[in-house]
Amino acid sequence: MSYEYIQSDVADGVGTIVLKRDSLNILNIAMMEEINTALQDFANQAIKVLVFRAEGKSFCSGVDIGEHMGDLAPKMIHSFHSMFRNMDKLGVPSIAVVNGAALGGGCELAVYCDLVIASEKAKIGQPEINVGVFPPIAALVFPRIMGRKKAMELIMSGDIIGAEESKQLGLVNQVVPPDQLEEEAQKFIQKFTQNSGVVLKYTRQAIMHGIEEEQERVLEQIEDTYLNKLMNTEDAMEGLDAFLNKRKPVWKEK
Repeated sequence: MSYEYIQSDVADGVGTIVLKRDSLNILNIAMMEEINTALQDFANQAIKVLVFRAEGKSFCSGVDIGEHMGDLAPKMIHSFHSMFRNMDKLGVPSIAVVNGAALGGGCELAVYCDLVIASEKAKIGQPEINVGVFPPIAALVFPRIMGRKKAMELIMSGDIIGAEESKQLGLVNQVVPPDQLEEEAQKFIQKFTQNSGVVLKYTRQAIMHGIEEEQERVLEQIEDTYLNKLMNTEDAMEGLDAFLNKRKPVWKEK
């Protein structure tokens, strides 16, 4: 199947989705729907591992801010969170190959993957707080990966960190020189594809047993907070509007 914003293929047991929307790979609803379609198609194919890659200078620099606002916000959240739910339904180990900035929704996509290999030039962060919103998926998974205190710091400051610090925090598995990323990513992926696909799937399922039921319940609560509380505040609208109009936000609520 041909897509406008992504490329997908299956080869040697690897289902690959390549992000290719301009150089920053900003996720809009149409692009996320393409990713969801590709993930659903992979469910009917014999894949051992799911891999996310990207063309351009960024892995993904976030979600389209214009689609955070007004009547599009619920549709955006639904399309965005469907990617993670479809990844879970697929049930195979997932790997992100991060070749540049992974920010906002792009950070969430990379970090939600079971494994991440990144170049030394990769930058990771959740700057949403600076535009008056918070990152729902990061709020779900960051505390489980690095503990509450550092998760609080990164999410509530909007700090962007480098690849080595990301590795130290457990967000990234392996960091390699930029010119070796493709070669090392292939080696990294092959460590898993050399094993039985069904054994990989059941092993991942065993690891996730204690997480998935709680994760879905918590994600529903986070969605409610985001859409029905946060998005009804003046400051959320102010922050998003300020970003779109390239001005500094003027916070109104305490």
